[in-house]
Amino acid sequence: MKKYFFLLFCIALISCNEEGSSSEADKIISEAIERAGGEKYKKANIEFEFRKTLYTSKRNNGQYEFTRTITDSTNTTYYDVLNNAGFTRFHANEQVPISDSLAGVYSESVNAVHYFVQLPFGLNDDAVIKELVGQDTINDKIYHEIKVTFKQEGGGVDHEDIYMYWIEKDEYTVDYLAYRFFVNDGGIRFRKAVNPRTVKGIRFVDYENYKTDELSIPLENLDDMFQKGELTKVSQIENEILKVEIQE
Repeated sequence: MKKYFFLLFCIALISCNEEGSSSEADKIISEAIERAGGEKYKKANIEFEFRKTLYTSKRNNGQYEFTRTITDSTNTTYYDVLNNAGFTRFHANEQVPISDSLAGVYSESVNAVHYFVQLPFGLNDDAVIKELVGQDTINDKIYHEIKVTFKQEGGGVDHEDIYMYWIEKDEYTVDYLAYRFFVNDGGIRFRKAVNPRTVKGIRFVDYENYKTDELSIPLENLDDMFQKGELTKVSQIENEILKVEIQE
């Protein structure tokens, strides 16, 4: 009987610790979103260029429309639209019939670009699961380490991906992030935010993009590898912000 009560106590204690970690992570993420743009995100029209492709984002209190204008290898230009109703592709103002599987691939591609450009907005979505892993120091600054996973429902095709965010303790800026993905044999990426700037009250950054071939490494250890020069830089991610409008 004593063991039974002790077991219940342990289960309750673990549950409380997990809830406390989740609650603290929610607070940190909410503060990071607030300082990066807060309510402005919810009514923002954003136009930007990434890798010579034009993207636009429109939000209005839960309604959204993400677009990209892309030219393929045959020099054919398509206009892709992702909104609350789903994904649609157009060419010369005519809708292009595509399979559900391709629509899913294109949707994820469009969504991913907008997701990274507008971080940390989106980290409070219903499908996001947050956990405060701890704190660490990068280049003499203290950071909260927040682990993010996704529920299957609403988490998208890549809901199994795992993310780690390093959020500066005092300024609440997302200065580093890492993620483990599983498509195409999987991989790990670590990003350092560079060139921070604020446009119409919303903070934007570019990234230095790094990788490691040690796929068993825990994401929370990547900041140490970065500081030791043990990661390989694979690209420079630059977003040219062309226009930002905040609707009244």
